[in-house]
Amino acid sequence: MSTPALKIYNTLTRKKEDFRPIDPANVRMYVCGPTVYDYAHIGNARPLIVFDVLFRLLRHLYGPEHVIYVRNITDVDDKINARAFERGISIRELTEETNKVFQADVCALGCLEPTVQPRATEHIAQMIAIIERLIASGHAYAADGHVLFDVPSMPSYGRLSRRSLDEMLAGARVDVAPYKRGDMDFVLWKPSKENEPGWDSPWGRGRPGWHIECSAMSWAHLGETFDIHGGGIDLVFPHHENEIAQSCCAFGRELMANYWMHNGFLQVEGEKMSKSLGNFVTIHELLHTEKFGGRSWSGEVLRLAMLRTHYRQPIDWTVKALEEAETKLTYWMTVMDFSVAPLGSDGRIADQLLRSDEVPSTYMDALSDDLNTPLAMQILDRAFSEPRTDRVLSIMLGLSGIDLNAFRASRHARDQAFFEKHGDIVDRLISARNAARASKNWAESDRIRDELAAMGIALKDKKDGATSREVKR
Repeated sequence: MSTPALKIYNTLTRKKEDFRPIDPANVRMYVCGPTVYDYAHIGNARPLIVFDVLFRLLRHLYGPEHVIYVRNITDVDDKINARAFERGISIRELTEETNKVFQADVCALGCLEPTVQPRATEHIAQMIAIIERLIASGHAYAADGHVLFDVPSMPSYGRLSRRSLDEMLAGARVDVAPYKRGDMDFVLWKPSKENEPGWDSPWGRGRPGWHIECSAMSWAHLGETFDIHGGGIDLVFPHHENEIAQSCCAFGRELMANYWMHNGFLQVEGEKMSKSLGNFVTIHELLHTEKFGGRSWSGEVLRLAMLRTHYRQPIDWTVKALEEAETKLTYWMTVMDFSVAPLGSDGRIADQLLRSDEVPSTYMDALSDDLNTPLAMQILDRAFSEPRTDRVLSIMLGLSGIDLNAFRASRHARDQAFFEKHGDIVDRLISARNAARASKNWAESDRIRDELAAMGIALKDKKDGATSREVKR
C-alpha cells in the first residue's frame, strides 16, 4: 500500500510541512499529559483526542509496531502538594486517586492507551543527569539550594513562541528571587521542606521544576531528538520553550523535536471556562452527572463533537454541539450492521485491519492533511449513505476512534436507567395517550405527547397502531 503524504502544521516554523520521520521504522511522539491533582477538565480532553487520532493515523501509515507514543503523568508538582494538604491526605493517595479517574475518563473518550505513560517520580535520576549536564556546559547554575537555567546562555531562546522579552517576562509569571542572575531564568531544581516530597541530589534534598520533568521523560523513552511533540497552545510558552532550552543545551542538539503541534483553545458557550463563571466542567462531570445541559453525555458524543472542529482552531463547547453529535451518532448506529464488529477503542481489530487498502482515499487525504477531521467526519457521514461495506465503515470509524458499539451500549444503559426510575409514569402516560387516540381526542393526545417530550421521551406511532418510545435526553 502506498503511503499518502502526511502534512503537519509545525508551530516551530509556522507552516504546514511534509512529515518525514527520523526513522520510519521507529516513529516517536511525545505529548504532555495531566498533572494529577484534580479531575481533568473538558479543555484537557482536546489534546487527548487530537493526538489519539494522530497516533491511530501514524499506526495506519507506518504500522502499529513502528510507532511509539509517550504521554506523561506529572505526579510531583506544587499544585499536588497544595491539594493534598488541603484535603488532609498523602500526596501518593491524591495522585493515585486522580490518575485512576483520569485513566477511566480517557478510556471513555475512546483513546488508545499510549505506548508508555511514564510518571515524573520514576524519572528523578534522569532529571538530575540533565541538570548536571546543563551546569557542566554553563547553561545552568546552583544558588541557595536551587538550580536555575541561565536563559541568556541560549541565544535562540524564544524561537518556538516568537515572543518579545517583555511578552516572555509577562507570560512566564517571573518569580523575583535574590539568587537569580536574570529575570527570565527558570527553576530546574528547588529545595523541599520536611512536609514536601523530596529526593537527594548534589544540591541537597529537593524536587524538580515542572519543565525538566518532560525533558527527562521524553529523553528516557524517545531519545535526545524525536519526531513530534504535542500539547495545547497554552503550553507553547513557557513550558515547551523551556523544554527545548533544557534538552537542546543538555545534549548539544539544534532541535528537541522536529515537529511541534498545538491544539487551539476551548471556551464554553461563548465564554472562557473558569470556576468564577460557573462554567468549569470536567470530563468526569460530562460523563457521569447532569451538570452540562441537564444530562450526562457518552464519551463517543464528546469525541465526535471535538472532531467536528479542526484541532488548531478555537472550539466553542456548547450543548447544541453535543446534541448534534449525538444525533449523528444515532443515525450511524441505525445504519451500521453490528454483526460486523466495529473497531473497538482497545485497537485489537484496528491492528488486524489497519493497513487495509479499502479505506477511501478521500478520507485518508483529509486525515493526512494536518488532521482535517471536520472534512473526514463529513466524508465518513456520506459513507453511511453510500453503497459501502460495513467492514470499510468499521475501519474509517476506527481511524477516528469512534466506537459505535460503545455508543449503542451507553444508549441502552441510559435508557434502562431512565425507565427503571420513570417507567411507570411513562407507561401510564402512553396508555392514556392511546386511549385518547382511540377516542379521537387529538388535543389530549397531543398534550400527552408534549408532556412526554418535556420528559425527554420521543414517541413513534407505527402503522399497526403500536407506539414505540425512545429516550432523547
